[in-house]
Amino acid sequence: MPETKKSPTGISPKKLSNLKVVVLCVAAATTFWILNALNKDDYTTIVDFPVEFEYNQENFMAVKDLPKTVEIEISGNGWDLLRKYFNINNTPYTIELENPSSQSYMLTADLKRGLSEFLSPTQLVSMVQDSLDFEIDKIQTIRLTPVLDSMSYTLGKNYRMLEKPTFDPSQITVTGPTSLLEVLEGKYPVKLNESRIEQDLSKEVNLEVPKEYEDLISIKESTIVVTLDVVGFFEGNKRLRVRKENFPKNVSLEIENPTIMMYYLVDERRTDELKEIEFEAVLDYSKRNKQDSTISVQIKPLPEYLDQVRIEPSLLNLKYE
Repeated sequence: MPETKKSPTGISPKKLSNLKVVVLCVAAATTFWILNALNKDDYTTIVDFPVEFEYNQENFMAVKDLPKTVEIEISGNGWDLLRKYFNINNTPYTIELENPSSQSYMLTADLKRGLSEFLSPTQLVSMVQDSLDFEIDKIQTIRLTPVLDSMSYTLGKNYRMLEKPTFDPSQITVTGPTSLLEVLEGKYPVKLNESRIEQDLSKEVNLEVPKEYEDLISIKESTIVVTLDVVGFFEGNKRLRVRKENFPKNVSLEIENPTIMMYYLVDERRTDELKEIEFEAVLDYSKRNKQDSTISVQIKPLPEYLDQVRIEPSLLNLKYE
């Protein structure tokens, strides 16, 4: 008897041939059933139908992404519903807005009539969504005052800014949506990108829009010149001569002839003036603390060009006889 060959799967060629015929028949029957079913009417489904907003884009700007679809329930021919469900060659429905900044949403009920005609011959059964939310602002061009971003620079140790920074030009022209411009409150931050500044500075800086606003805001000026006047303060200390005021005869200090030191920073431009001043540690008994019998040390005089003045000790104990 001749030996029967088998396929690698262990199925004989005859059985494998019969199986292929069965699979083809099932596929053909399924395809025929699907095609026949799609030709029928009165199917109902829910789809996300594409929409687009039409408005004057020279005068208005979308602050957030606009809705791209609206959820609706439709009925009709199977082929039509299939195309709309998978968004195949669907022309978006246009929503016209005359004054978009005056509203933040639109009721989908207001779209029903126009959308029904647009979808024909497919029938619109209902609007699944109640509304479409959007944020469109009027475009404005305003002048803002430049201010230095405090996080974009540092001064050297013991250096101070003499006056507020100056800018050239003194105003920045900015165009963008109203709501965003209002957040700026009339000011535009300028980044200096400098650290440990220890001398007067005049620098041309590129004006940049933060990345999150690049698509919303534009600036007319490309650069601005920032000018800073700074002054250094030197560290110093002095031993103070003690002067008592209004002390009764029976009151003295627990430590007679105390050593009182004054530590300070002085404006580098005023160091010569400082040499001419005789400082005193004034102890005024009338200003004592009656609760704990202490008296605070007052420095006289105290020029305005001294900074971070510290006294050690700042309090002294009183002794009563």
